Amino acid sequence: MAERNVEYRKVDADYLEHRQLRRGAAGWLLLAGLGVSYVISGDFAGWNFGLEKGGWGGLLIATVLMAVMYGCMVFGLAEMSSALPVAGAGYGFARRALGPLGGFATGVAILIEYSIAPAAIATFIGSYVETLGLFGLTNSWPVYLACYLIFIGIHLRGVGEALRVMFVITAVAVIALIAFVAGMIPKFSADKLFDIVPTDAAGASTFLPFGITGVLAALVYGIWFFLAVEGVPLAAEEARDPKRDMPRGIIAAMGALVVFAALILLVAPGGAGSKTIATSGNPLPEAVRAAYGGDNALAQIVNYVGLAGLVASFFSIIYAYSRQLFALSRAGYLPRWLSRTGKRKTPYLALIVPGTIGFVLATATKDGALLINIAVFGATVSYVLLNLSHIVLRVREPGLDRPYRTPGGVVTTGIALVLAVAAVIATFFVDEVAAAITAAIFVAALAYFWFYSRHRLVASAPEEEFAAIEKAESELADG
Repeated sequence: MAERNVEYRKVDADYLEHRQLRRGAAGWLLLAGLGVSYVISGDFAGWNFGLEKGGWGGLLIATVLMAVMYGCMVFGLAEMSSALPVAGAGYGFARRALGPLGGFATGVAILIEYSIAPAAIATFIGSYVETLGLFGLTNSWPVYLACYLIFIGIHLRGVGEALRVMFVITAVAVIALIAFVAGMIPKFSADKLFDIVPTDAAGASTFLPFGITGVLAALVYGIWFFLAVEGVPLAAEEARDPKRDMPRGIIAAMGALVVFAALILLVAPGGAGSKTIATSGNPLPEAVRAAYGGDNALAQIVNYVGLAGLVASFFSIIYAYSRQLFALSRAGYLPRWLSRTGKRKTPYLALIVPGTIGFVLATATKDGALLINIAVFGATVSYVLLNLSHIVLRVREPGLDRPYRTPGGVVTTGIALVLAVAAVIATFFVDEVAAAITAAIFVAALAYFWFYSRHRLVASAPEEEFAAIEKAESELADG
């Protein structure tokens, strides 16, 4: 532990009273829905850019590897979230295992992921709206603005209302995916999967048109099928029975996402051709039109209802970034005023501030692929730290009460750790600009911590109390 390098400041007696979330708002089914909601936009757009980088074979291998990484990591998160059920989630786990600096670094990585991902999704929503010709728009910034205003507004109403709305939207999106898969199966041909002409890269073939390096480049887009499912534990302080419901919710969500990823990766390029949808901002409707030789009712349904999938992820990741920012701010790692909650027990500033930044980024760049890569870089760094945290906690605190235990223990999260490191490396190959932007944000955040906030932490924050308890127990045992 690194408590000797930090200082705690006294706060008012009512400090935590102004920073409370609404407890008991979600059971395991809503938590599973939240996990699917975080990710489901990745089935509608984003993943297909991996076809351009690695071809179908490269993206297939990348997706399988990332499914293994996420699956192993989810088991580790299920254990840690049942043992340490706090709103800080990843930051809270790493805080206990790796000390204040490790906890803050993990929290910042997660915050980058969750703040940037909605901006990327907003660009895809804009692309879908423009394709439909709605409202006569030729520029998508009004769509971005409407998304942030409407859905942040719903979150401000309260977590129970927001989660129920999210669950309904996600259910509609799942229906759209099922309709898409059913409609594309008759048009499936294995030859269409391999219609990208092989390059002269090392190891290039019909299966791997961009060679072995194409697999590495496609890892970033294989992640998009699962990105943000790790955010389920952020609802720990608002769950009914987090020790029981959190593992069930996140594992059920991961199982559903694996099924969706397999179906979409097979039938979309298999029905339309990998080359056809490799660079599309709205690949599923475009796949239907290509497969059927023009517009039809299914394409319109998938396009209109497909918006629900994008909206579901946009809506739910707003929840995620607000809770991560809330927890870091409540503990003093980031400005404390960001963690204040209103009468409805929602962290209103933690909702509004990142939303404003996301809107500006979406409007300024209009580049979903770039924003994806920034979000993925933050995510992969957090995955390395999260899996390391599980391993450290297992080794250092074998007696910690764990209502759920990871199958395979540290071997499972060790596999996830190795794959997470590979994913971090892949981000540098795919987009040096995105990696550089994310690294710059990290350096600035760590400088803020080192020179300012580490001297102003709040000991009474739940994540800090968990760490203090562990330290006291360790000192007693040593004594």
